[in-house]
Amino acid sequence: MTDPTVPPSVTPPSPPPALATRLADGEWHRLHPATPLLRGGIALIAILGVILSNLREKLFGLVAGGPVDDNGDPVDFIVNGGYVPLALLAIAVVLIVIVAMFYFSWRVHTFRITDELVEVRSGLIIRTNRKGRLDRIQGINIVRPFFARLFGAARLEIDVAGHDANVRLDYLSSSNADGLRLDILRLASGTRRREAAATADTRGLVDQRVSELIAPELDPHAVPPESVVKLHTGRLIGSIVLHDTTLFFLIVIIGAAVVSAATGHFFAAFFVLPFLFGLGSFITRRFTKSLRYTIAGTPDGVRVGFGLLTLSNETLPPGRIHSIQVRQPLLWRLPGWWEIRVNRASKSSAKGAEGQRNTTILPVGNLDDVIRVLALVIPGLVDENSANALRSGIVSTGDDGGFINSPRRAAIVRWFSWRRNGFAFLPGVVLLRTGAIWRDLTIVPEPRVQSIALRQGPIYRRLHLAHLDLHTVVGPIRAELGAVDRDVALRFFSEVSLQVVQSVNSDATHQWRSNEAVT
Repeated sequence: MTDPTVPPSVTPPSPPPALATRLADGEWHRLHPATPLLRGGIALIAILGVILSNLREKLFGLVAGGPVDDNGDPVDFIVNGGYVPLALLAIAVVLIVIVAMFYFSWRVHTFRITDELVEVRSGLIIRTNRKGRLDRIQGINIVRPFFARLFGAARLEIDVAGHDANVRLDYLSSSNADGLRLDILRLASGTRRREAAATADTRGLVDQRVSELIAPELDPHAVPPESVVKLHTGRLIGSIVLHDTTLFFLIVIIGAAVVSAATGHFFAAFFVLPFLFGLGSFITRRFTKSLRYTIAGTPDGVRVGFGLLTLSNETLPPGRIHSIQVRQPLLWRLPGWWEIRVNRASKSSAKGAEGQRNTTILPVGNLDDVIRVLALVIPGLVDENSANALRSGIVSTGDDGGFINSPRRAAIVRWFSWRRNGFAFLPGVVLLRTGAIWRDLTIVPEPRVQSIALRQGPIYRRLHLAHLDLHTVVGPIRAELGAVDRDVALRFFSEVSLQVVQSVNSDATHQWRSNEAVT
């Protein structure tokens, strides 16, 4: 039966999806009640524990009525002088003041989510106000430290483009953190707000805490049930052993051992200690940060999760990745392993797989894993033809995959890699391929290119060569290509400049859900 109030040729617009929580209603809200304890109280408890541990003999003597050793320290003065009640009263007053400061600091630490920004007010004595615009959000990361999970809490960090522009909410309840991330992403995508749906968790408190302790994601429908990449423990251990960093540390350690054995002096052992600590730190950090690794696609971008005790999962919205690099350390060539890094316009405080600031989105994987991750990171890039071109660009040399390489005369400055050094185009992206020993492929989405540079030094001028730079946001990846034929570089400069302008004008990834808004 049709509605007589609606003309037959007009379809009523569908309402936008309901917000997942009531925290994105534009009103001010407070953080999790356990926030004061998680942010400073645990450290206070640890300090008190150390003090009590050091004073256990004196306390035992006071309680049991036995003798108390007199070493001339302030504690002995207080005990022998009969000032114990006053000291206990002073300690109680100090504790009460500290607890009160934590409480009032929590009371004044509030946040709100509007259609345009995330705003946080904090500070008991020195007031601060921090804002992050929704249209500049580069990703949202949820970190669940082990102790926070015991209280059912999580830290929500909103990565905003710019230096030191991130907005943190630590801490929220775990369910609110997941729901609020979904709300912020929907608002940032162009979806207009609708009243939050009322939901209730009927599980018992124990069941909730167990689920929060073992599950990196509380909403089973937020991501597909299976990660597109399975990171096996054996492969992870092998990648650490064969990594360039491990090789460097081992060479230094072996060199120091040889010098000590040859000279009979062990002074070199003292210089190698920092390298031993560095090697242990690198191995531990990379191993623990890569355990339970998952990567999957969601309607709001790519979800990357990792961690053993501290769980972290971050959503990277569409269009927020400015360049991608597929690289292969030297000793990974035999097993055929690769890693993927990205440049983003913000810096997350959550450490990634190697301890760096979340730039590695695939710690280690084979070529099939790389193609699957690239299909998530740049939707629409990988069809059957593009996948073949990417495979050729990653592993081959010459003009396979449509690459234009350096001329033979470039061998003077690119001894081994001139056959592989080149560029190619796929719809919407530019591919830059370099390296014959340490191989890598850099992928730059055209809408993310900020400028293009072409330069020549005296040697390049004599060789009729040029150097190309595609400028994106600052990060571990530099999108550049040297030893390109000068005439080819000039055509590249002109063609890419035109393509970038057209791609920027047609790019709509900043509002990936705008078609869900009410019109």
